[in-house]
Amino acid sequence: MSIIVKFFVAPDDTSAALALQTGPGRTFESLSFGNFDPEEAVIEWECLLAGGSFEELVDAGEPRIVAGQDNDGCVVFAISPRLSAALVDAEPSRLRDVAASWSQLRAEGGEVVDTEIAEAIVGDLAGLVSSARLHGRGVYCWAA
Repeated sequence: MSIIVKFFVAPDDTSAALALQTGPGRTFESLSFGNFDPEEAVIEWECLLAGGSFEELVDAGEPRIVAGQDNDGCVVFAISPRLSAALVDAEPSRLRDVAASWSQLRAEGGEVVDTEIAEAIVGDLAGLVSSARLHGRGVYCWAA
């Protein structure tokens, strides 16, 4: 699997959608990762942090696509308000536990995500969401 994943801060959906073709670039504060399915990951993180089931979140339309096709090229989607709040409210130890659980979930699905890398992804995303909320902005994900 070779996927480029960039979580980024944008003022609104319209601005975030502009990142569809080339990614957030230097226009938006962002974090870059790779080689995991970000749409699946944000649902799993929300389940682990805030409860609920994977199926319930998918049925509710999560993650909410802002631009692109989720199965045909690049996509931009929004991080849900519920996940954003859970990330900001979680203590560092809770984020580490969630990262370890997520790493284990991925391993059960045949995907290798090292626990230390999972901790960096979840922890850094929590920091990005916290920064975005201070400025009244949302966090989005661009994947290619």
